[in-house]
Amino acid sequence: MDKLHFLIYYSYPMEKTAQLVLTLPKSIRILLYSALAFGSFAIPFTISQHQLVTGTLVNAVIIGSVLLFPNRLILPIIIFPSLGVLSRGIIFGPLTPFLTYFLPIIWAGNLVLVFLFKNMQQKFGFWSSLGISAVAKYLLLYSFTNIFFHLQLVPKLFVQTMGTLQLITAIAGGTIAYFVLKGFRGK
Repeated sequence: MDKLHFLIYYSYPMEKTAQLVLTLPKSIRILLYSALAFGSFAIPFTISQHQLVTGTLVNAVIIGSVLLFPNRLILPIIIFPSLGVLSRGIIFGPLTPFLTYFLPIIWAGNLVLVFLFKNMQQKFGFWSSLGISAVAKYLLLYSFTNIFFHLQLVPKLFVQTMGTLQLITAIAGGTIAYFVLKGFRGK
């Protein structure tokens, strides 16, 4: 049997490393990955008009996947959520065609979240890494949204949606992922 493991690094209030090792057959690991990848698409496809809920759940899937799987498996989970939104046209309703301008920016924002979180966690701990990576994602999305708005490519709604709400959902999603995975540890 192969092992699926994740590390959660703590740096505050004291230095401590925690590790969970789950012994799972390959078929279960594939099933878990498939469920998270499917969820990253299905959540925004099925939950309508509630970006706070949708964004939080999607970010929980992204951060959870970062903790559970190697980098090579994360890319679909970064891309699928915005494709789910685009496919359904739910979060922005009739404004969803404007989302096409944002697809590469949203993917880049999720990639920044994943890259910074994964690479900073061991040195700075879970919470600092989550905060810094969430702020970086927010700054990227909000900056491009303002540029697109001033170029009159997108309506004002996008400035609000791609602003502080992105920061909130990234932190809330990371918090959910943390407590779900910590629950597997039994503490």
